[in-house]
Amino acid sequence: MKKVILTGDRPTGKLHLGHYVGSLQNRLKMQADPNNHIFVMIADQQALTDNAKTPEKVQQSVTEVALDYLAVGLDPERTTIFIQSQIPQLPELTMYYLNLVTMARLQRNPTVKSEIQEKGFNESIPAGFFMYPVSQAADITAFKATHVPVGEDQRPMLEQTREIARDFNRIYGTETLVEPDIILPPKGHGRLVGVDGKGKMSKSLNNGIYLSDSEDEIQKKVMSMYTDPNHIRVEDPGQIEGNVVFTYLDVFDEDKEKVQELKDHYQKGGLGDVKIKRYLNEVLQARLKPIRERREEYAKDRDAVLEMLKSGSEKAERVAAETLAEVKAAMGINYF
Repeated sequence: MKKVILTGDRPTGKLHLGHYVGSLQNRLKMQADPNNHIFVMIADQQALTDNAKTPEKVQQSVTEVALDYLAVGLDPERTTIFIQSQIPQLPELTMYYLNLVTMARLQRNPTVKSEIQEKGFNESIPAGFFMYPVSQAADITAFKATHVPVGEDQRPMLEQTREIARDFNRIYGTETLVEPDIILPPKGHGRLVGVDGKGKMSKSLNNGIYLSDSEDEIQKKVMSMYTDPNHIRVEDPGQIEGNVVFTYLDVFDEDKEKVQELKDHYQKGGLGDVKIKRYLNEVLQARLKPIRERREEYAKDRDAVLEMLKSGSEKAERVAAETLAEVKAAMGINYF
């Protein structure tokens, strides 16, 4: 059965290895399946909910995110890549859906509560940010997505989309909206920890390795990685758990026997941090070099990248327009 899949990113900077592990690799696998119709949204409107006073950050990042998509292998011939703000049907759908959701329900959304605390909004919560679960429901239902890949922390958001779709269909006696299923990351493929070991890789924490980083930048970040603070001398036994270098080797090195040998040696003692960092650097350089080189080629013609985004947005708008027409017909507000 054909799946319609919606996924995307907020354009607040270039994409990093956390995005690569958490979503981009999975998108490439889904793209390779001819039974999948994939929409990838650059969610600039959502990014503006907490960046409205610095819109240039979002504007500049749209093309950067698109370059990262192309560099890793997303193919606009097989995947519809579009910009959220260029689809006028989405805010109209959001307006209709807002009438089906109470303020109390929005306040109970665990993901929203968590992100409000994370961003330190306190009582100064932008209204747009507060209601973005409804906006997200519009994004998903506009394309009749059957499946949405998200992390476990986003499950409450998807459940709210399912509620809105279910309530709309019940109230208006229709089957217009699709209740999407969640696609969770494979077990053991959660969020990638940052190079400092203090939390997830994040633009705001400045602890990431970016897909566009130069060879020197990658090496510098790898050599600064958090390891085992008690592993002071080479001959000392080292700890694997919480050691970011080994976390990355587990994720990025396909030679699992080699990684296990390094772990055993490190735990026994006699293997220094510098040596394992140099090895990880080699692994990451090999993985990122072709991505960086493709990105540099695409970046030579940014007008062509914008044209690709325009074409994808026009294709996405045609789909959203059909859904909006069906929604208005179900509501009885298609007067003319």
